[in-house]
Amino acid sequence: MAHIELVEFEDMTPKIQEKARPILEKTGKLGEIFKLLAIDEKIYFATDAMVQKYLLDETTLSYDIKEAIALLISQENGCKMCVDVHKSIAKMLGLSDAKIEQILQGVDAMDVDAKEKALLNFCIKAASKENYKILKEEIDALKEMGWSEKQILEAVAITGYFNYINTLSNVFGLGV
Repeated sequence: MAHIELVEFEDMTPKIQEKARPILEKTGKLGEIFKLLAIDEKIYFATDAMVQKYLLDETTLSYDIKEAIALLISQENGCKMCVDVHKSIAKMLGLSDAKIEQILQGVDAMDVDAKEKALLNFCIKAASKENYKILKEEIDALKEMGWSEKQILEAVAITGYFNYINTLSNVFGLGV
């Protein structure tokens, strides 16, 4: 049970209801994170914009990599709710149960090339409290492996998004 009173659909602002209605109609429910965000319309729409632009829109990173980042960072942050949600999303995007379990066992267990492992390990480091210790040489190494500056920026932005959403979920006791 959440540590804060969540907003039910009928109590959401009309703008949020308009955005949430298709989700409710398609799935029959709204997740706790949507109900939490609906407390503040500005936070709801700022978060929704991040989801649309980082995760749902086609970008320079594949959906597989974006979901791997989602799962790895959420697991690293101890956000069970987000891990569960992104296991389902990963399945909808075509990732097999075996691939999802590989991701959840950590980067070293994943059957991907060294280039992808390097980016994912970098994201884990970027998610940590000690991310200020990341050196230019680490970014240069990713570029030498073939990652563009835009891809690296996108990966770090997605990492930051999951630190943000995991924090909201964990602090307010969602999914427990």
